[in-house]
Amino acid sequence: MRFDFGQPADGLIQFAYVVADLEASVAEWTSIANVGPWFLRGPFWTNARYRGRPSSNHLYVGQAYSGNTMLELIQQLDDSPSVYREVVEQRGYGFHHTGIGTLDYEGQVARHESQGFETAYESTLPTGARLSYFDTGRPLGGMLEIVEITPAQEAVYSNVYRAAQGWDGSAPIRKH
Repeated sequence: MRFDFGQPADGLIQFAYVVADLEASVAEWTSIANVGPWFLRGPFWTNARYRGRPSSNHLYVGQAYSGNTMLELIQQLDDSPSVYREVVEQRGYGFHHTGIGTLDYEGQVARHESQGFETAYESTLPTGARLSYFDTGRPLGGMLEIVEITPAQEAVYSNVYRAAQGWDGSAPIRKH
């Protein structure tokens, strides 16, 4: 099964980076790699669990596609502990995670837990879709995100995907 945004269920759907300045990073990705248009969301506060404890972070996020590849840029606007802050403190800004989209959220979470990976972060997106990050830094070079693809979440990703198909460079920044 393939999602409307071009990726197979239980396959990689995105590569994400933590950035110091979202809008500057969007301009660089657009100018250097011709990626766009970018859909910006936020700033917003999360309601999550970070390493087993309640957590809230102030985030600003941008998403775009290049072909079938979704890129996500994340800027944390506060200094509270988070999966984003810990990666920046360990190795600086840059690559953070790959994402897998799934219809079987519980199954994917159980699969990665059974492989011995620690759940570093859990949250629910505004669409109601659940997500978890697993600390797969040693084998994969970054975290692994599991995203539940609900109909509403698929619609969000599909909107970003369709906008990128045949994009002519106009209106490189848009709001979700």
